[in-house]
Amino acid sequence: MKNNPHRSIIIWLLAGCFLIYAMVVIGGITRLTHSGLSMVEWNPIIGSLPPITDADWQEPFEKYKQSPEYQIINNQFSLEEFKSIYWWEYIHRLLGRIIGVVFIIPFVYFLLKKKFDKPLLKKMYVLLLLGAFQGVLGWFMVKSGLQKEPHVSHYRLAAHLTSAFTVFGFTFWYAMDLLYFKVIEENVTLKKIKKWSTIMFAVIIVQIIYGAFVAGLRAGLFYNTYPTMGGEFMPETVSSFDTFWENCLENPAGIQFIHRNVAIVVAGMVLFVWWKSRKMGLSELQKKASNFMLGVVAVQFILGVVTLLYAVPVTLGVLHQMGAFFLFAAALFFIHSLRKTN
Repeated sequence: MKNNPHRSIIIWLLAGCFLIYAMVVIGGITRLTHSGLSMVEWNPIIGSLPPITDADWQEPFEKYKQSPEYQIINNQFSLEEFKSIYWWEYIHRLLGRIIGVVFIIPFVYFLLKKKFDKPLLKKMYVLLLLGAFQGVLGWFMVKSGLQKEPHVSHYRLAAHLTSAFTVFGFTFWYAMDLLYFKVIEENVTLKKIKKWSTIMFAVIIVQIIYGAFVAGLRAGLFYNTYPTMGGEFMPETVSSFDTFWENCLENPAGIQFIHRNVAIVVAGMVLFVWWKSRKMGLSELQKKASNFMLGVVAVQFILGVVTLLYAVPVTLGVLHQMGAFFLFAAALFFIHSLRKTN
């Protein structure tokens, strides 16, 4: 990358990828510590400064007392206990603002220096829109937990998480476009593995969405056994809701059943793609990308089982979410490697 003409832009984009990754990790901690509803207002500018004095703390605490979460669940909270959950949500939102600054200031600089050609500039506008949408979607998610019920909609949680992965995906892809900018000549053999890789990636996305559903409905707290669910492959509770779609989208037991079985499909797909790619004349970059993806899915699968068996403690829950992030990135890296090389 030393002699790459886009070196500074690549570093900027990869720095953005790291910050988005950190944002997802902090978001996972915020969710697992039940801190996400501690800030009941969205102040993009004023909210950048944290409370300092006792008087400063009393204001957000009094507002929190009006929320369903306090009134139904945490009505015995002291100010110190409130601070412990407030800080995670504050750090999460602050990091979102930092990401905005890290994007905007270099973007304006590169724009004034005419570092972007027209195609690249269009891509940067896409990132700008995706980032802005992610911020709005975050508040839209939190708002769902400030109504009658003290928990956020699992649909909105899934949308927010998927949006974060999308922003990361586009940013990472654009960085790789600049880093590996020589296109491989079309290869009929590689076309087949590209097709299977695309299907694999789609299944990974479905699994990530269902992971968010599991988190939103706390479905990981049920049936903490593996490989069976309480001694059965498919207990009656999996289909206890009225309709098929309700069992797939709203029934915690049904959602856990889907999530744990799609995990097997994901692992099988990654193994299949890796095995098929071994028979092809891959470049060293492609082989490394394939091996890395296989290693990540193995670790992620084990993490998922252990996290379930221990009923989703914070540390394991965060590690499992990090694993999903690395698997997503590894799959993207492999797919991109099939069309680019040094």
